[in-house]
Amino acid sequence: MKRPSTSWAPPGSRSSFDADNNAVTLSNGDTVTYDYLVVALGIQIDWDKIPGLKESVGKPGTGVVSNYSYDTVNQTVKALEKFPKGGHAIFTHPNTPIKCGGAPMKIMFLADEIFRRNGVRDDSRISFVKGGPGIFAVKKYAAALTKVADRKGIDRVWKTYLSELRPDKKEAIFTHMESGETQTMKYDIIHVTPPMSAPDVLKSSSLGNAGGWCEVDKDTLQHVRYPNVFSLGDCSSIPTSKTGAAIRKQAPVAAENLLATIQGKSMNQIYDGYTSCPLVTGFGKLILAEFDYNKQPMESFPFDQGQERYSMYALKAYALPEMYWNGMLRGRM
Repeated sequence: MKRPSTSWAPPGSRSSFDADNNAVTLSNGDTVTYDYLVVALGIQIDWDKIPGLKESVGKPGTGVVSNYSYDTVNQTVKALEKFPKGGHAIFTHPNTPIKCGGAPMKIMFLADEIFRRNGVRDDSRISFVKGGPGIFAVKKYAAALTKVADRKGIDRVWKTYLSELRPDKKEAIFTHMESGETQTMKYDIIHVTPPMSAPDVLKSSSLGNAGGWCEVDKDTLQHVRYPNVFSLGDCSSIPTSKTGAAIRKQAPVAAENLLATIQGKSMNQIYDGYTSCPLVTGFGKLILAEFDYNKQPMESFPFDQGQERYSMYALKAYALPEMYWNGMLRGRM
């Protein structure tokens, strides 16, 4: 690959892929040609797709918070700790793919415990509004999470997504995915998981499918039209949850199959769709969901991971960060 110039410019519309000519244009205008290409751009957070969200999230007095931005995540706990007695807390999940599909529930379950600890839960209402058909896609873990939500007294609304915010009135407008009907909910605090999509640079390229995701074979991670292109992670069309655990399993497959392609050999590595969602259900409690393309559990431990456990919470809180920073990012696992 030709080395580009070292000048830098923020990402912009000049960035593009030209897969037919094996070239990439960078945001500063440089063009880089390649023999082989690995696309791992992550996912795009579309804050501006919900009117009223971008200008209100994390701002004092709006009641709008989100853990999906480094700039706003600290406001979430502050707002939950100051939650008024008798208020309505709404937690949303959009009708798009998102990174860490369990995250909207995690903060909701923790909010329930914060409210109980602060003595305001009995006079408060918690609602989970999701642009999907149920609480979780895997039957075993859906049953366990439903029990948790029942125990905590959380209202659930399915196939409904946040379509507009009116922060001056503390009103949220929701749209039903099938009927298109809208309803307005008043809130005191609303945690918004924003809609997400493939990066625009992929949407506008021949690498993307109809939805803009880099279109690869789900088993080999090789592009379906450009055999010298591979993709993994959140930007790819792989039909599994977008999690770091999934990428940890995808990376060796992509690397080995890329090397085989370069050497003119047959690809023999297969990604089975493994992913993991550590679902925090409270302080010191976690359900570790692990499953494959077929939504079948692929559990790592010799016990029922559909049960809330402190051991799995400790794994998430202490062991996984160590694995991530000192293992995965350093290429050791």
